[in-house]
Amino acid sequence: MINLKRLTKTYKVKLMHNKSFQGTAGGLRYFQRPCPHQTHRQLKVHCYKIPPPLNSPLGKLENGIMSTKMKVISTTIGAVAFFIVIVSIWIWYHHGAYGFNVILRRGGSFWITIKADDSRLSPSMRLALSKPEPVIKAGKLIWNEPEKGYEVAELSVIHAGREVDKILLNRIDPKLFQFIVRNAPNGDKGIDQWEKELPQAVLIVNGSYYNHKGLPDTPIISNGISSGPAIYDAKAGAFVANDGSADIKDLSQQDWSNAFKGANNAMVSYPLLIGDDGKTHVKVKSRWLANRTFIGKDSQGRIIIGTTKDAFFSLWRLAEFLKNSPLDLKTTLNLDGGPIACQSVRLKGFQRKFYALWEAQVFDDQVKLLRWTFTKNNWAMPMILAVERK
Repeated sequence: MINLKRLTKTYKVKLMHNKSFQGTAGGLRYFQRPCPHQTHRQLKVHCYKIPPPLNSPLGKLENGIMSTKMKVISTTIGAVAFFIVIVSIWIWYHHGAYGFNVILRRGGSFWITIKADDSRLSPSMRLALSKPEPVIKAGKLIWNEPEKGYEVAELSVIHAGREVDKILLNRIDPKLFQFIVRNAPNGDKGIDQWEKELPQAVLIVNGSYYNHKGLPDTPIISNGISSGPAIYDAKAGAFVANDGSADIKDLSQQDWSNAFKGANNAMVSYPLLIGDDGKTHVKVKSRWLANRTFIGKDSQGRIIIGTTKDAFFSLWRLAEFLKNSPLDLKTTLNLDGGPIACQSVRLKGFQRKFYALWEAQVFDDQVKLLRWTFTKNNWAMPMILAVERK
């Protein structure tokens, strides 16, 4: 039986009484069965394309066309597959598992160039980039103590009588809580995944810097195990902790390896916002804006960890603000910032969860704003600092 493909177009053909026939019309072949009631007349019949015999010239031509199409399709599929393999090898070689998870998690990241007054920047960022430079001061500070030895607060940043940013604060007694530096180089853990991984952690914040494979970019100690670069020229600061104590070390006068001695958990970071001399140590008046995380020590030996809700602060401005704030900070170290500067607090009677969003490089009036493809997905945090009850 011949397979017929019906076409929508119809043609007028002459039908002979009680006879079968086939012919062509409009460049198409048609086939009509006889009908005993039809007479010699003109009427419309539907046209059907009848495949020619494979061994005929037309059949060979059509078969060749189909073979060519299949070759093109298979070649295209092969080329795409080859491209994917090459790209995958490149990603694995340069970025490891971290690179694949970056693509899967947020579709990769990129910078867009905009003006300083662009609406895609937050109002706080646009204010920070305005001229003349806005004058700010700290708002009222009230500490609450949900658990013994752990206090929380929010410090408003005020300009012209209104809040332009807010710092989410934690003040912790190292005699009652322990600090643990952790690294997850695969890039598969954001703040939500870290909460599931560490159900006992009362605080989770981002840690120091990491490289393109998600590994520590500065020396660290995690539960007694050293990692990160063995040779590193550190001139800023380090956070060190052991059982019952924690400190911020000014590395301008000592080597990081000496500062790490006796520590169970530690990490080098930069810049040092406030040094042992009580002065700010950020020398460059940069306009790089981002969500910020810092760790400091007050005059009573308590550790203060803060995260900014917006991206009003450059590092220079943050150092000046903290030095003049009511936090009583003696030494303060900056940690990594930007979209990874998230914070989770889980105490008895108090919960806090914050997802960071902002980072922008600023050169004169040109701003490069960091963006990522899957905008609803938060970033992975390869380096974190966790706080747990003893």
